[in-house]
Amino acid sequence: MPARVDAVDVAAAFHDPKRANILYHDYEASTYDAKWSISFDDRCTRYARDRFIAAAGERVAAYPRAVEVGAGTGFFLLNLARAGIVERGVLTDISPGMVAQALHHATELGLAVTGLVGDAEAIPLADASADLVVGHAVLHHLPDVETGLREVLRVLRPGGRFVFAGEPSRIGDRYARRLGRITWAVTTRVTRWPALAPRWARPLEELDASSRAAALEAVVDVHTFDPDRLARAALRAGAVDVRASTEELTAALVGWPVRTFEAAVNPERLGWGWATAAYRTWQRLMVLDAALARVVPAAWYYNVALTGLRPE
Repeated sequence: MPARVDAVDVAAAFHDPKRANILYHDYEASTYDAKWSISFDDRCTRYARDRFIAAAGERVAAYPRAVEVGAGTGFFLLNLARAGIVERGVLTDISPGMVAQALHHATELGLAVTGLVGDAEAIPLADASADLVVGHAVLHHLPDVETGLREVLRVLRPGGRFVFAGEPSRIGDRYARRLGRITWAVTTRVTRWPALAPRWARPLEELDASSRAAALEAVVDVHTFDPDRLARAALRAGAVDVRASTEELTAALVGWPVRTFEAAVNPERLGWGWATAAYRTWQRLMVLDAALARVVPAAWYYNVALTGLRPE
């Protein structure tokens, strides 16, 4: 079970994004994988590999030394290691609970990975100590994105690459949040109907705790991004060969209600068949989104990815 989050904790963290990030992600650590359908199998390994290649624009030999900032439960780095893109790695996160969970996964997978609790705006690693720095859905949590990117460049060796994926676009965040709020309200109300409640409803205590944790998202989700502006921020930080790209339009329009529905109902009612159908639907919509990219502005897509190099 996740750690308890009460109203006093939320109120104390409301004006302190870093404290809120620690509180929120410590709370989420034990249930985060289930909430976001994270696993360390062929499905998620392909997803991580494909996001990396789409962002970086290249498929390279394995990077000897990699660092993930804001690693959460280790989704991006550990799956990149499974895909053969990373040889050895360091997982860093401001949340001790997330680092512990990520290291647990690394041990189970038998991967050469260590972990450190640390702030992405002050990465606890030496200069030029990494060939690759990655992150997934982390930049939007940083109060000062340019400081974080300068830290990434400091940790990279000259010529080293960074790849960030899964960042919310400005437009995409608007429709995702609205769809999520509507889905949560409808689902939690309908599952309370007497005919459905015994099998489908989550306990009220769990829903209340989730709602208090979700209230912190207004604090921990500091930014949304325009891809061109994010690229310029990386250039100002000192990166070269910078490229920002986007993906997921219809996939996000369907995906966010699906994820919210999964969080709002009794998880025992959703089995492997549901997960498989949801994943296959997402795959088909990603193909559609790639075709739509010829006519739809990049800024309308939900996910923003960013890559660049430390100058030689």
